[in-house]
Amino acid sequence: MNIEEMKTAHKTLKHWSYDWKPLHRGYTDKVLYINVSDNEIREKAVPAGMKEKFIGGKGYGLRLLWDATRPYTKWDDPENEINICSGPIGGITQYSGAGKSICVSISPQTNIPIDSNVGGFFGPFLKFSGFDALELQGKAENDIMIYIDGVNHTVEIFEAPLEPMDSHELVEILTDMFADDDKDKKNIAVVSTGKAAEHSIFGMLNFSFYDPKRKKVRLKQAGRGGIGTVFRNKKIKAIVCKIPGVKGNLNDVEDLQAIMERGKTFNKEMRELDDDQAEMRTKGTAHLVNIMNDYDLLPVHNYKFGSHPEADAIHGDVWKARFTQGIPDGCWIGCNMACAKGVDNYLVRTGPYAGQKVIVDGPEYENAGGLGSNCGIFNPDYVIEANFYCDTYGICTITWGTLLAFVMECYENGILNEERTGGLKLNFGNADSAMELLHQLAKGEGFGLIAGQATRKMKKIFIEKGWGDPDFLQDIGMENKGLEYSEYVSKESLAQQGGFAMTNKGPQHDEAWLIFMDMVNNQIPTFEDKAEALHYFPMFRTWFGLVGLCKLPWNDVEPENNAETDEPAKVPEHVDNYVTIYTAVTGKPFSKEEMITQSERVYNFQRIFNLRRGYGMRANDAQPYRAAGPVTNEEYESREERYDKQMKELIGVDPEGKSTTEKNAIMRKYREEQYELLLDAVYQRRGWTKDGVPKISHLKKLGMDLPELIEIVEKYQ
Repeated sequence: MNIEEMKTAHKTLKHWSYDWKPLHRGYTDKVLYINVSDNEIREKAVPAGMKEKFIGGKGYGLRLLWDATRPYTKWDDPENEINICSGPIGGITQYSGAGKSICVSISPQTNIPIDSNVGGFFGPFLKFSGFDALELQGKAENDIMIYIDGVNHTVEIFEAPLEPMDSHELVEILTDMFADDDKDKKNIAVVSTGKAAEHSIFGMLNFSFYDPKRKKVRLKQAGRGGIGTVFRNKKIKAIVCKIPGVKGNLNDVEDLQAIMERGKTFNKEMRELDDDQAEMRTKGTAHLVNIMNDYDLLPVHNYKFGSHPEADAIHGDVWKARFTQGIPDGCWIGCNMACAKGVDNYLVRTGPYAGQKVIVDGPEYENAGGLGSNCGIFNPDYVIEANFYCDTYGICTITWGTLLAFVMECYENGILNEERTGGLKLNFGNADSAMELLHQLAKGEGFGLIAGQATRKMKKIFIEKGWGDPDFLQDIGMENKGLEYSEYVSKESLAQQGGFAMTNKGPQHDEAWLIFMDMVNNQIPTFEDKAEALHYFPMFRTWFGLVGLCKLPWNDVEPENNAETDEPAKVPEHVDNYVTIYTAVTGKPFSKEEMITQSERVYNFQRIFNLRRGYGMRANDAQPYRAAGPVTNEEYESREERYDKQMKELIGVDPEGKSTTEKNAIMRKYREEQYELLLDAVYQRRGWTKDGVPKISHLKKLGMDLPELIEIVEKYQ
């Protein structure tokens, strides 16, 4: 079927024109509101109070979602929203990593707000089209598309029955459909998902960007929490945004020269230091595989182990050899980090696209660790192909890798068998069955539908059917709040255990990655030190999501003298860059202290949002024991020398003469007590009660004593 036939089948449901005004100091001060139930399209002004307290990005997304939903709104209710927002810095091209936006919705996995950051062109293009945020609500009757025309300043909703569903096909078709010619393709951005999002609760969104060197449309993912599932539940097939082009100072910043100077310095660091530090330009985040394996931090066999003899097969150098080199792999214009690596002309071996050559974005570290080592599959071709199908089918690679590892451990323990899986042998290392399960999910068939319910619901299903011991399933099911863990072994880092399980949305490493500070370098030995780190770093990282920045240029390449600074983990020179850039964009006075305060306001708002929905308490910050220590005797014995030493030196118990079962029980009691003490320390540092509720006095200090927040938290003081 050709593009003209697809266009002919479009049925316009609404056409709306708007008055466009250029940005001023990084803002348009307007929200584009679309309700696909009744095809309402309108412009909403951003109130001054919202701009002051919520800044942009994640803050705007959460505020809009709060106002639009009720405490009992379900993820598949029409009133649930998908909000896509950049921030005031988003869209500048003079400093690396300024193309990020945040997607916010009530999550099908967690039943609380999820925020997921994403690169690609859509966030900046939305701003340049005249809107700080897109607020999507309602549920269409038939498959629709939304077209935001930032050239002619119109928005259109139309039925789109014929376009394919899977992202790698759809984005190419829509880019061709809406571009005037080949040169215009770089001005098109598409948001889409894939067919598996309809059969799972962890569907993700793909954001496109056109790669002029490859002459291909590529994808970045808002992966976490099932926003793609919400997208398809609303019957949205795609959102397309078109602009006249990117040049000059579209954000209308206050001081462009200051941004350019900081950008020039950082670009020099990338050129001169990256090859000796993180190798982002040649390996992307995949360089982490061998580092994690060396430090016993690479997830293997559902986080049982932290390393494996076959890990060299998915080593960073393996990915470097597969990635096309010498191409500026930025997912936003002007980013010199160039970490959006890709495998070109990959010959697909299985599934509906077998025999076709495709471009695969990544694999990134999370995909190598989750799809690969965590499932005991040390086959780079499998990882690449699974990565491709997860992306085009529209499912989160982190969630898929972690839940598949859980399924495999259940299979190896007799909780699952071939009869229960429909004939699939889902033991660790079985790449063929793992790939078949992925295709089943996309088709909505067989055990794929069970896997599509994710780890928390699978545990419930297995328990109800009497297939396994509830305590064991709880221990090995690597989820918190309903969201699967990302791909790091946290057993030996108490701070990282908190960095995962204490997150507002669920265990994602974008809030705090403290393993090296805590475990390797021993920089935060006391509970007070850990609490300070679990205050500062989540707040600091939250700020990136408020303003439209990627975190990777912050610390994945550091200034040459960074180790000599007072606080090298914070990379103070780069923090100063961000302070300067924020002021240069907005024209507002700013400091590194105000940066943390801005984030604290939004972070506490999100905590109270969880509370409003019946969560947000200490009980919700509990972790599966596999995240803290050895569940099985096999795990204990794999590190027996380490654990016996800890038992003697830290717990004060002589392990001599004790069975592994006895030692494991002693170790568990100690580690669970340590985690509870960590919660106490972190809650106190964050200004929360011992049950994890923000104190009214703390909200007043932050200027967040809003009546609607006080009404909720005062019940728990």
